[in-house]
Amino acid sequence: MFFDSLHDLLRVVLIAMLAYATLVGVLRLAGKRALAKLNAFDLVVTVALGSTLATVLLSKDVSFLEGALAFAMLALLQWTVSRLSIALPFFRDLVRSQPRILFEDGEYRRRAMREERVTEDEILAVIRSAGVGRIEDVAAVVLETDGTLSVIEGRGRTLTALAGVRR
Repeated sequence: MFFDSLHDLLRVVLIAMLAYATLVGVLRLAGKRALAKLNAFDLVVTVALGSTLATVLLSKDVSFLEGALAFAMLALLQWTVSRLSIALPFFRDLVRSQPRILFEDGEYRRRAMREERVTEDEILAVIRSAGVGRIEDVAAVVLETDGTLSVIEGRGRTLTALAGVRR
């Protein structure tokens, strides 16, 4: 048989609509941070939200209100970690990785690339994606805290945007 009872199916439909609306509301209240590219603590919250949604939808042991409270608690935890990261530099260093230069002034930083597990091909691909046709025009490629690669043009100039970036 495909299902146990019509009542169980209707429960899933109703809870899905309520949980979805609640989750969207919580994410709107949590702000853009909850929808940004992910760093470690954002990923944990995102996975936990998905897991909570699935549990609320499919488990009869968890009520809608318990699920809604879990959504709110996860959003509150993310907000708290974000606030502490802003206020306390040591906490920010604890929960976030530091951006790192992988290519600078025509030189691949092989050790950094190896430690960060980034290949030369990935660096060349991001340079092309940035619309740069000559590697000689690239001042630096940075692995950002969210895992994206940034291309900085303007080789030979003082690059103030690289302040605080790990070399």
